Amino acid sequence: MKIITYIFIVFLMTNLSAQDAESYYKQGMQKASAGNFDVAIGLFSKALEINPEYASAYMQRGFAYSLEQKYDVAIKDFTKAIELKPKHVWTYKNRGMAYGKEGKHNLAKKDFNKMIQLDPENQEAYNNRGFAKKALGDKKGACEDWVKSKKLGNGEAKIILKNNHCK
Repeated sequence: MKIITYIFIVFLMTNLSAQDAESYYKQGMQKASAGNFDVAIGLFSKALEINPEYASAYMQRGFAYSLEQKYDVAIKDFTKAIELKPKHVWTYKNRGMAYGKEGKHNLAKKDFNKMIQLDPENQEAYNNRGFAKKALGDKKGACEDWVKSKKLGNGEAKIILKNNHCK
């Protein structure tokens, strides 16, 4: 009977911790939506203290760090989120964007490649990979990506093609 009581208590504590982590996460989302990124980062951090396996909290904290232009820390959070949830397309996008802001265009391109591997119809992935290729001096490859994005229905790609003098 003692072992059953112990298991039940551990279950309750784990469940309460998950609820607490979720509560901090939701509060963090509200603060981030209101543009209060410092507070949001703190709330996401509290959620992660309770549940260090909370991939969405790493992703959102990384996004908040990106908006604060703290790209190196954001990349660490995105990387951890990817370790925990390797098929989450938008985490690759966010990390790729952060790499691009740091001038690490090869790493950005790799993340956009992964996005395309996971979601071959993702227009944004082609647009972003095009910008990474352009930054790496591959104008032809960039134009090909923007053409693909346009074919997938991205209206922004038409403007990008024109502005970059792609044929």
